[in-house]
Amino acid sequence: MSRLGVQLEAFSRTVDFEASRPDLDKILAYADGSKRGRPPFDMVLMFKILVIQTLNNLPDERTAYLINDLLSFMRFLSLGYCTACLMPKRFGCFAND
Repeated sequence: MSRLGVQLEAFSRTVDFEASRPDLDKILAYADGSKRGRPPFDMVLMFKILVIQTLNNLPDERTAYLINDLLSFMRFLSLGYCTACLMPKRFGCFAND
């Protein structure tokens, strides 16, 4: 396993990302689902993606590519292959919220 994969597995074991959900919910104020269209990606998932981007200094496009390409990223994000293919190409709108 790569150094990056080991690093992400250590995060998964030691950090309870779900514990941040109430704070993220307050900060982001996601839509309540009453509007039509595609529902937003899970806020904890997007937070974990920002962790990956920050740790590895990755631009949005490279992050999207690596999420689809690296099994260690998919495991860290708890994504199946088909779900990973649906990831947005840009995460900046989440990072700027």
